[in-house]
Amino acid sequence: MADFVVECRSEPRCAAVPVRFGRPGRMREVVDIVDRWDGEDHRYFRVRGDDGSTYILRQDLADASWRVQFYHREGGGR
Repeated sequence: MADFVVECRSEPRCAAVPVRFGRPGRMREVVDIVDRWDGEDHRYFRVRGDDGSTYILRQDLADASWRVQFYHREGGGR
Protein backbone atom coordinates (compact mmCIF):
# COMPACT_ATOMS: atom_id res chain seq x y z
CA MET A 1 0.00 0.00 0.00
CA ALA A 2 1.76 3.14 -1.20
CA ASP A 3 2.23 5.95 1.30
CA PHE A 4 0.77 3.86 4.14
CA VAL A 5 1.91 5.29 7.48
CA VAL A 6 1.76 3.89 10.99
CA GLU A 7 2.63 6.18 13.90
CA CYS A 8 3.77 4.31 17.00
CA ARG A 9 4.68 4.72 20.62
CA SER A 10 7.24 2.62 22.46
CA GLU A 11 6.19 0.17 25.13
CA PRO A 12 8.44 -1.97 27.35
CA ARG A 13 6.91 -5.23 26.09
CA CYS A 14 7.03 -4.26 22.43
CA ALA A 15 9.29 -2.02 20.37
CA ALA A 16 6.45 -0.21 18.58
CA VAL A 17 2.72 -0.01 19.31
CA PRO A 18 0.49 1.63 16.66
CA VAL A 19 -1.47 4.72 17.72
CA ARG A 20 -2.45 6.13 14.26
CA PHE A 21 -2.41 4.66 10.78
CA GLY A 22 -3.51 5.32 7.23
CA ARG A 23 -2.56 7.51 4.33
CA PRO A 24 -1.63 11.17 4.75
CA GLY A 25 -4.86 13.15 5.00
CA ARG A 26 -6.87 9.99 5.88
CA MET A 27 -5.40 8.86 9.19
CA ARG A 28 -7.28 6.72 11.73
CA GLU A 29 -6.73 6.76 15.47
CA VAL A 30 -6.28 3.44 17.27
CA VAL A 31 -8.88 3.43 20.05
CA ASP A 32 -8.18 -0.13 21.24
CA ILE A 33 -5.55 -2.80 20.73
CA VAL A 34 -7.68 -5.93 20.75
CA ASP A 35 -4.84 -8.44 20.31
CA ARG A 36 -1.19 -8.66 19.31
CA TRP A 37 1.08 -11.51 18.33
CA ASP A 38 4.43 -12.24 16.73
CA GLY A 39 4.92 -14.35 13.64
CA GLU A 40 8.20 -15.65 12.31
CA ASP A 41 8.97 -12.53 10.24
CA HIS A 42 6.13 -10.20 11.19
CA ARG A 43 4.42 -8.59 14.17
CA TYR A 44 0.63 -8.29 14.12
CA PHE A 45 -1.82 -5.98 15.89
CA ARG A 46 -5.61 -6.36 15.79
CA VAL A 47 -6.88 -2.86 16.47
CA ARG A 48 -10.17 -0.99 16.54
CA GLY A 49 -10.06 2.28 14.67
CA ASP A 50 -11.88 5.50 15.53
CA ASP A 51 -14.37 4.57 12.79
CA GLY A 52 -15.46 1.48 14.76
CA SER A 53 -13.87 -0.89 12.23
CA THR A 54 -11.40 -3.67 13.05
CA TYR A 55 -8.01 -3.80 11.34
CA ILE A 56 -5.07 -6.17 11.48
CA LEU A 57 -1.86 -4.23 11.00
CA ARG A 58 1.24 -6.22 10.04
CA GLN A 59 4.79 -5.00 10.57
CA ASP A 60 7.60 -6.60 8.59
CA LEU A 61 10.41 -7.14 11.08
CA ALA A 62 13.12 -7.07 8.38
CA ASP A 63 12.43 -3.54 7.13
CA ALA A 64 9.90 -2.21 9.71
CA SER A 65 7.32 -1.53 6.97
CA TRP A 66 3.60 -1.79 7.73
CA ARG A 67 0.48 -2.85 5.85
CA VAL A 68 -3.17 -3.55 6.54
CA GLN A 69 -3.52 -7.34 6.53
CA PHE A 70 -7.26 -7.39 7.24
CA TYR A 71 -10.14 -4.92 7.48
CA HIS A 72 -13.67 -5.46 8.77
CA ARG A 73 -16.11 -2.56 8.67
CA GLU A 74 -18.50 -2.38 11.60
CA GLY A 75 -21.94 -3.33 10.38
CA GLY A 76 -20.71 -5.86 7.81
CA GLY A 77 -18.57 -6.12 4.74
CA ARG A 78 -14.87 -5.93 4.07
